[in-house]
Amino acid sequence: MASSWEPELRFDDRVAVITGAGRGLGRAYALLLASRGAKVVVNDPGGSLGGDGTDTGPAEQVVAEITAAGGEAVACTESVATAAGGAAIAAAALDRYGRLDILIHNAGTVRRGSLLEMSYADFDAVVDVHLRGAFHVVRPAFPAMCAAGYGRIVLTSSIGGLYGNHGVANYAVAKAGLIGLSNVAALEGAASGVRCNIIVPAADTRMAEGIDTSAYPPWGPELVAPAVGWLAHESCSVSGEMLIAIAGRVARAVLAETPGVYRPSWSIEQVGADLAAIRDVSAPVIFPVVPDGHVDHIRYSFAMAEGAQHG
Repeated sequence: MASSWEPELRFDDRVAVITGAGRGLGRAYALLLASRGAKVVVNDPGGSLGGDGTDTGPAEQVVAEITAAGGEAVACTESVATAAGGAAIAAAALDRYGRLDILIHNAGTVRRGSLLEMSYADFDAVVDVHLRGAFHVVRPAFPAMCAAGYGRIVLTSSIGGLYGNHGVANYAVAKAGLIGLSNVAALEGAASGVRCNIIVPAADTRMAEGIDTSAYPPWGPELVAPAVGWLAHESCSVSGEMLIAIAGRVARAVLAETPGVYRPSWSIEQVGADLAAIRDVSAPVIFPVVPDGHVDHIRYSFAMAEGAQHG
């Protein structure tokens, strides 16, 4: 509930597609948005954590929970792992409700293995769901949102995508790649009222199986869902950003650079000699993705050269 001085942020007349919504985090997102008035397409093929098999039960159960509470939802058990599946997921919203306002890509699988032993099949299978899966749903949703002049996209990265982890090169690669996709969607959607951001969540779900969490504080999906809800709401004022949500902590993650060192020419030896200054993070430089971090990075770098030449 909103406090007495905060108006409740609602999603009345909005249509949300949530992938991987049959369990865990996705289920929490679906229940929250539906409770605030959104019509929800609950997408989940119901497979195992490794992506094997199908089961219509999880998605249908979430739909049943939403409708029992007076909300409106429809199940879609297509897989994000193929372009046809992604198109069908977007179509489930557009055909049923005539619009697609919110896309939350949460679907994910895990297939563990060290770099010494990971199979190509396991690498592809995980990238297909997390990273290609994001493109498979963003690609059909994005034109509809741009044409409507409105859209909110939330893509799911991970601590593993930011920092890596042992035994999950496939997962880390996919989660890091999602940051690039989000940035491009934020840039290309800006003129059409489409905003895209990253959620970096951690919660007690199937993906935490096998981890000793006995000493952990509460870290359920319900502690992540509000941050995703805000990113999915029309009042969301940011785009091309990353929010972290874990165990009650909500924070922003940023890509930062050091100011760096300028020389008109370099030798290998000079790079080594200047390494401390090159790596000095005491005064970080941050280029926001929107409106044009790409150009700002180049402009900043060129300005050092120009300043040295005219100094």
